[in-house]
Amino acid sequence: MSTRTKLFWVAVLYSTQGFPFGVFYELFPVYFRQLGIELKDIGQISLLGLAWTLKYLWAPAVDHYRHHRVWMAVADVAMATVLVAFAASKGFGAWMWVAIGAFTVLSATNDIAIDGYTIELLHRDELGLANGIRIGFWRVGVLASGLALIVSDWIAWPGAFACGALTLAICMIGVLAAPRERAALQTQESTLQVELRRILRDPNSLALVAAVALGTLWLINNVTRWSEGRPGFWIVAWGVAAAVIATAWIARSALEPESIKVSVDAERGPMLGALFELFARPHIVPVLAFVLIFKLGDASMGFMVKPFWVDAKFSATEIGLVSVNIGLVLSIAGGIAGGWYAHRAGIFKALWVLGLFQAFSNLGYVFAAWLIPYGPQASPDLWHRAVLYSASAAESFTGGLGTAAFLAFLMAIVDKRHSATEYALLSSVFALSRSLAGWASGFGAQELGYARYFLLTFFLSFPAYTLLPWVRRMLEYVDMRNSSAGPSA
Repeated sequence: MSTRTKLFWVAVLYSTQGFPFGVFYELFPVYFRQLGIELKDIGQISLLGLAWTLKYLWAPAVDHYRHHRVWMAVADVAMATVLVAFAASKGFGAWMWVAIGAFTVLSATNDIAIDGYTIELLHRDELGLANGIRIGFWRVGVLASGLALIVSDWIAWPGAFACGALTLAICMIGVLAAPRERAALQTQESTLQVELRRILRDPNSLALVAAVALGTLWLINNVTRWSEGRPGFWIVAWGVAAAVIATAWIARSALEPESIKVSVDAERGPMLGALFELFARPHIVPVLAFVLIFKLGDASMGFMVKPFWVDAKFSATEIGLVSVNIGLVLSIAGGIAGGWYAHRAGIFKALWVLGLFQAFSNLGYVFAAWLIPYGPQASPDLWHRAVLYSASAAESFTGGLGTAAFLAFLMAIVDKRHSATEYALLSSVFALSRSLAGWASGFGAQELGYARYFLLTFFLSFPAYTLLPWVRRMLEYVDMRNSSAGPSA
């Protein structure tokens, strides 16, 4: 199959991935507010978006049963059914909570299948271009959901939801027309029961599973805040995990070490095999740290950009037009340009070169925040507008540059035997940095002021560069593994 054909299908698949994401974040809030739903209830609905963060929990099922196109098609049909139910509804009901939850889980499952399919479809030297196309057409899918919002003024909400359902039905036809997946690269040699037994017998494996479980609970709690009424919960949770691991160590001491081969066999398990394969690699800890902090400077500034526009007394129309709409177009252009550069220069060089562009663009907002007065007496003039518009354009374009190289790197280091699961895990690590940055950014901007805080985000972009030697080694390790496995790897 030619590269051009592959890129065509990447464009089709990622536009179908962006559409339901846009429905959830663009259509649903407006719809429920027009129904008169209270803001606190609309905010609670947003908690159901946690499915995109936790999708790694059921990604092993997609890897194990494969047939990615079938997963995509079923998810599209089921999401279309949810929108048909919304079109037929006559007001808000309790069932809608379940329907929205199902919609987000289906959309996250669709993401898993598309990512796994794409990683298996592409060769290493195609990832740069593919991720440029991917970024652009994912955003096209989000923009398409905005069209359904626009037509709601003309044909009312039942018609808008019917259009959304029809769009998802067309998406279903498109994904089924995509080329068939390759044959499985490796058959699983372990049942779930055997896999769990091996994990329970090995303290190292058990500790890793416990860490992932506690991390998952933390992610859920970070959104729902359900532990606030249970002050001793985390002490108990860590205590139970430590007790289970200690018991496993004691039990293992009575066994012959030669009789346990968990570290090798666990990688073949149907549920956690991808997790063990990933953590068994050399240099994985510094590489995961790199994934966590590569876009830290970009993410730390992003949450405070819109408040700065507001405090500088720019109108909502200006914010929407320049920062959102034009920014979206420029980020698409940046993604395509970044994908092209990664294709020409290689993923490793693209990471650090485009990462520098991404970092230095933060200085545009530093200058803008230093120059432009903000607060109750602010009144931006033409010069202020030119400076802030330029800073916004540079930040949007370079953000696309860095994202294209970064996503190409994530896809490059994924083992194609566990493509959907490993990519879901890595993207969740990346999502964690955005959550932490968003939580801390408000405190930083409030205490330091916008100019000094934006300058801090510039310096936050560089700790990741200290980890580049391990990033290079991981890419070399993956190349060596793939070359030894043959052309099918």
